[in-house]
Amino acid sequence: MYLPFGTLLVITPLSGTNTPVLTPYSARGLTQTYEPIKPSGQGNDWLRRDVNAVLRSLVDTRFQKLKTTITCKDGETPCLDSAWIGTEVMIDCVFELSYPLGASPSRPVVAGSSKSFGHITYYRPQLICLIKDIRAALAEYPALYDWQIDTEEK
Repeated sequence: MYLPFGTLLVITPLSGTNTPVLTPYSARGLTQTYEPIKPSGQGNDWLRRDVNAVLRSLVDTRFQKLKTTITCKDGETPCLDSAWIGTEVMIDCVFELSYPLGASPSRPVVAGSSKSFGHITYYRPQLICLIKDIRAALAEYPALYDWQIDTEEK
């Protein structure tokens, strides 16, 4: 597989120029993490025990969204000039999710990323997110750009 930017990750702004954020040599060796967005409230208010002491979830399934952080150090900077907090982006993720064979994925699938092994189907999700935070730095002597983008699923 040919990777023009050295990574499977694609970040595309959904307004303006629609020019991908990543440039050659800006995202080699990146790390992408994801985690569920925790419901608002104090402590574990979304988990309660009923009168029979059985732990129950009070989370509305409409709030089952992900947040993802992309971190990298590379020789070039990504195209962050028009990336601002609140910018809507489409992310073709690097990480994989999975589901049982015969079921359906919970997120849109990045084209060509679906594969099955045994009774499990693996895929890379495509997320529509808003940028929550951007951090970038340059270490001058080694000429390394250090950048991070935090997003949450819309």
